Amino acid sequence: MEKGTLIEFRLHGERRLAVVDRPEGKKDWIVVDEGGQAHKLRAQRVEYEVEGGPYQPSDIPGFVQEVEPFLDPTSLEVAWELLVEEGEGVTPAAMAQLLFSDGSCEKCYAAHKLLSEDKIYFKKKGSRYEPRSVTQVAEIKHQLEVEELREREREEFLQRVQSALAGEKVEWSDSDRSRLEVLSRYILQPEAGSRPAQEILADLEIPQNPEAAFDLLVNIGWWTTHENLFLRRSSYPIYFPKKVLEVAQQCLQSPPPDSNPNRLDLTRHKVYTIDDESTKEIDDGLSVENLGEGKYRLWIHIADPTRLVSPGDELDLEARRRSTSLYLPTGTISMFPVELATGPMSLVQGQVCPALSFGVILDETGGVADYSIHASLIKPTYRLTYDDVDEMLQLGIKAESEISILAEAAQQRSQWRQNQGSINISMPESSIKVDRDEEIIIELLDNSPSRQLVAEMMILAGEVAGRYGRDHHLPLPYRGQPQPELPPEEELLLLPPGPVRFSALRRCMPRSEISTTPIRHAGLGLDIYTQATSPIRRYTDLLVHFQLKAHLRGGELPFSAEELPEIIYSVVAAASEATLVERQTNRYWGLEYLRRNENMVWQALVLRWLREDENLGLILLEELGLELPHRFNRSVQLGSRLEVQVSSADPRQDLIRFRELADAPAEPAAT
Repeated sequence: MEKGTLIEFRLHGERRLAVVDRPEGKKDWIVVDEGGQAHKLRAQRVEYEVEGGPYQPSDIPGFVQEVEPFLDPTSLEVAWELLVEEGEGVTPAAMAQLLFSDGSCEKCYAAHKLLSEDKIYFKKKGSRYEPRSVTQVAEIKHQLEVEELREREREEFLQRVQSALAGEKVEWSDSDRSRLEVLSRYILQPEAGSRPAQEILADLEIPQNPEAAFDLLVNIGWWTTHENLFLRRSSYPIYFPKKVLEVAQQCLQSPPPDSNPNRLDLTRHKVYTIDDESTKEIDDGLSVENLGEGKYRLWIHIADPTRLVSPGDELDLEARRRSTSLYLPTGTISMFPVELATGPMSLVQGQVCPALSFGVILDETGGVADYSIHASLIKPTYRLTYDDVDEMLQLGIKAESEISILAEAAQQRSQWRQNQGSINISMPESSIKVDRDEEIIIELLDNSPSRQLVAEMMILAGEVAGRYGRDHHLPLPYRGQPQPELPPEEELLLLPPGPVRFSALRRCMPRSEISTTPIRHAGLGLDIYTQATSPIRRYTDLLVHFQLKAHLRGGELPFSAEELPEIIYSVVAAASEATLVERQTNRYWGLEYLRRNENMVWQALVLRWLREDENLGLILLEELGLELPHRFNRSVQLGSRLEVQVSSADPRQDLIRFRELADAPAEPAAT
C-alpha cells in the first residue's frame, strides 16, 4: 500500500474508511480516518482499496456522499437474474459496469459495498462474488420473511403488553399467546430456566426472574392474582377435548341404547339424596323397604353413568385420564363433562333415573344377612342437605320414619365395624370455598348424625360390592389397609382425648392399598371392601360398575384380571396427583384467609411435635380446622391451648408464622 491510498477496514465489526499514512514496522500500517484518529493495522485487515488518489482524510466525507446515491440493494436482484444462468463470478468493478455502466472509483466502491453486504443473491469466493442458485435465493428469502414476520410480531407483542399494562383491552394474537405460554412455563418450572422467557422480559425491561414474570401476567390480565399454579403444574386437564364435548352433546340429544333394558323398577320406593347444598353431582340415594315383622331392606342407590358410557369410548378414556373430579375452593372440575355429570348421570329429584341399587338386610348385630345388586330405575323423592336430615332426626318427623330407620341402621353398622376392629379417627375437617368476588369462606364440618348416616351406608355398599366380587371371582379394584401398629393403650391414655390422641393414631395408619383380589381393610374393620358409590367422580368406582353390571347381565367382563392392574396403576397415579393439587390449593387459600385476617386472635391446640428438640410443632386452629407448623417460644405440652396471631403469611411461598400472645397462658386441654 502507498501513502494516500483510501482503504476500508472493520473496527469492532463496523465498516470504516481511512487513508494510509505510513508503515509501522515490517508488517503494520498507520491509517487515519475522517476524524483524524490513527489506527494501526496489518494489510490482511484491509477489505477494499479504492483506486485513484492520493487521498486525504478530509476527502472521506465527500467520497462517501458521492457513493451514497448508488447503494440501492434492490439493484442487485436485476444483476443476479442476468448472471445466475451463467453461474460466473463477478468483481466489484465488473458489477459497477453492469449496474451503473461506469467504472469510476465511487461506482466500484458502491458495487463493493452492495456485494459485501448482500445476504441473498451473491456469496464471496476469493476476490469474486458468485451468484447463488435459484433454490438458495428462494430459501434465503423465505427465511428473511420469517425473521421479518417474527420481528414484527415481537414488536406488536411489546406494544400490546404496554397497552394491557395501561389498562386497555387487548386482543391477543396466536403469536402473543405463544410468548405468554413461554412465560407461563418459566413461572411453573423455574428450575428448568428459559432463555426465550428471559429475552421477553429483557425486551420489556422487566427483571428476568419468575416472580417478575408472574406479576406481569397478572398485571396484563392473563392470569389472576390467585392463579392456581398447583393445578397448572399438574397434568390434570382443565378443559375437555372438543371430541369429548361433541360426544357428550350426542348423549344429551340422543342417548345410546341401554345395555341393561330389563332394569328392576324401584320407582315405587321413596328415595332420599343427601348432600351438601353446593353439590351438583348427585351420585347416591337411600331407600327403606318395609318387609314386615320389624324387618327392613336398606336400598343404597348409586348413579349409573355406565348407562351412557361404554368401556373404551371417548367418555371412558377421558374419565380414565382424569381419574377423579377435582374439588377446589374455587369450584369443581368434573371427571365427565359437567352437562352430563350434573344432568342425566346424576340422581335428579323427580326424574326417573338409571341406577345400580344395592339391597341389604342386616342381622341383629349389624352384619350383612342378605344382599342383592340390580341395575335399576329409581325416582328420587327428596333432595336433602345434611342440615335438613339432622333437623328431621332431631324433630323425629314420623312422616319420614325412613330417615330414623336409616340412622339407626348406620349406628348399628358403626358398632358392628368397631366390633370387627375398625379404627375411628375423628379429626376436625373444614370446607374452604372462594366465591366469584374471591371472598373466602371456611366452614368447620361437624361430624353430624346425617354425615355418619351417609358414610355408613356408602361403606355398606362398598362391602356388598366387594362380597359380590369375591363370591363370583370378579377382578375388581378391591381396597384394603394393612393392620397398623398402634401405640399401647396406656401410652394413648397419657395423651389428651380428641384431636391430639386421634393425631397420634393417624400417624400410625399405613397407606391404603388396591388389589384385584380381596384384601382386608383394617381401618374400616372389613375383610372385604371396594369403592362403588361415586362413579360420576371417581374412575375406580366406574370400573367396579363396569365389571358388576357386565356380570349381572351375564355378559363378558370388559376388563380381565390381566388388564385391570395396569389400568388401576395409571388411574391411582393420576388420582394421587389430583389429591395433591386439592391439598395444596386448600392450603393456599387457608393461608390467604389467615393473611387477610392477621389481626384476628386464634385459639390453637398443640397437636403434635414435628421436631421437639427445636420446639417446632403442629398446631390446630380449632375454629378453622387448619393444621399448621409453629415454633414455640416457650415450653408447652401436647394438648396445650394458646392464643396466636399471624405475624406473616405468604401463600404463594407456602409460608406462615404466628406470634403467641404473651398474656395467654399455655393451658393443657381438659382430660
